[in-house]
Amino acid sequence: MADFSLRLIILLLVCVLVAIIVVSGRILVARRRQQALAAEPLSIDSSGKDGDEPLVRILAFSSEDCRQCHTLQQPALERLLKQSGGDRIEAVHVDAVTQHDLTERYKVLTVPTTVVLDTEGNAHAVNYGFANTQKLQEQINAILGVSVS
Repeated sequence: MADFSLRLIILLLVCVLVAIIVVSGRILVARRRQQALAAEPLSIDSSGKDGDEPLVRILAFSSEDCRQCHTLQQPALERLLKQSGGDRIEAVHVDAVTQHDLTERYKVLTVPTTVVLDTEGNAHAVNYGFANTQKLQEQINAILGVSVS
């Protein structure tokens, strides 16, 4: 009976430890996301290709050896641009390894990471890990004030 009790106590301690680690990780990610959203606006030309409508940009952080970046995130961005016609949305590919200034500015934790910038260059959304086409479209619609029924 004592052996069973000891095993049960060890199991409970491991569960508590795992729960603490998970909660701590979520808090860290939430803080980093808040810092990224509070970053200074990125000063880039925000006019569209025709020059009269503002442009929404998606910074797509990746690396050369990131399989998920190339097999999932890149096709999702291409679908998004194809669906939108590409005239008010632009995807900018950022090498997270070599462009340390942007990686630090937007608190990139992993690749792929996408940062959706509004028409003023402010970070509107930060997606750590793969963000599908629908999620990115919803974030862009929120910026542009488009309602989807």
